[in-house]
Amino acid sequence: QVQLVESGGGLVQAGGSLRLSCAASGRTFSSYRMAWFRQVPGKERDFVASISSSGAMARYDDSVQGRFTISRVNAKSMVYLQMNSLKPEDTAVYYCAARSSNYDTQRPSNYEYWGQGTQVTVSS
Repeated sequence: QVQLVESGGGLVQAGGSLRLSCAASGRTFSSYRMAWFRQVPGKERDFVASISSSGAMARYDDSVQGRFTISRVNAKSMVYLQMNSLKPEDTAVYYCAARSSNYDTQRPSNYEYWGQGTQVTVSS
């Protein structure tokens, strides 16, 4: 079992930055693939970024490539999402997710554990 708690969301102006954090419980955190998704009301949950269990490999959605960076510190059971050059269209609830298999996937249904989400609002 893995429990995830996100923090770091808030209101920021366009062009600004935020860093989201995800604290995970569980002894096997270092074996999990981790990811960030986001969702706006009335739409599906969309993939943002994922990172392999070791942290060596990361993948990004095209919409955030070059602006967002996912990272993890296994010794602290933490995952981060550094978001720079934020745009109004980045406004969403951001979710941290964990997958026990390290196989790379962008499908929300393939992730077993989810946090409660943190709101990110980017004003124009």
